[in-house]
Amino acid sequence: MDGFEGKVAVITGGASGLGLAMAQRFADAGVNIVIGDIEAEPLAMAEAAIAARGVKVLARRTDVAKQEDVEALAKAAYERFGAVHILCNNAGIGGSPGASWELSLDDWRWVIDVDLWSVIHGVRSFVPRMIASGEESHVVNTASVAGLVSGAVGGPYTVAKFGVVALSEQLYFELGRAGHPIGVSVLCPGFVNTNIFDSGRNRQTDYGDSDIGATPEGEQRRAALNAMRSTMIQPAEIGELVFEAIRTRSLYIIPTGSEAIENAVRARLENVVERRNPGLDFSIL
Repeated sequence: MDGFEGKVAVITGGASGLGLAMAQRFADAGVNIVIGDIEAEPLAMAEAAIAARGVKVLARRTDVAKQEDVEALAKAAYERFGAVHILCNNAGIGGSPGASWELSLDDWRWVIDVDLWSVIHGVRSFVPRMIASGEESHVVNTASVAGLVSGAVGGPYTVAKFGVVALSEQLYFELGRAGHPIGVSVLCPGFVNTNIFDSGRNRQTDYGDSDIGATPEGEQRRAALNAMRSTMIQPAEIGELVFEAIRTRSLYIIPTGSEAIENAVRARLENVVERRNPGLDFSIL
């Protein structure tokens, strides 16, 4: 996609972290911004910050786990701007600690609803409208390296992110075969310095409280992640990568520079081809 000036981008989870970085990068290219986010105060702050960059902004509180909220976001975006050229299904959470069999049904539902169903809602609400417009456009779905390699983080998160990768690839083939001028990208970063490690602050009441308390393993992982913050990828770097992927219509957005992650992805694919069991001590931390 070329000529970003005056285009319209919708970004869920756009009030902080990766979403805000995308919004800022797009705004710097003259793109008008629609932000959907569950946190009211950060949403208002992001709206003001993006507007200060000289573009038009629409901010709407959105619970992406709810289909009706995502549909309302789509209606509001088209009523305000008449078109959407970039859709970033970005909102996500980290999930609950604990082994897959220890987690409650609510723990599983929370992560799957926010991290996978939200992307499905976004595709269903926006893509038909994009197709109807006939304009060149692009969909970016935020997954994770956990959508390419299992065993490193929690079960629900890994399952959801593998689903996002598969959905993005499927969408790429479907749109391409149908001849629609809509590009697709799936973002698979490693550890980025965002608030995703504190996702519990936004756990909706529909999902209750986690049945899993703080465990020594969970506390060790949290301490390790906090110690890594200074060396993590910064959101602005991801914003630039996403912008470039849209410009070049690249399907996979995977930051370079992490030998451990690249080796893990390569090893997984080799294990699949060779029908070989992976080692149990695997970690990308």
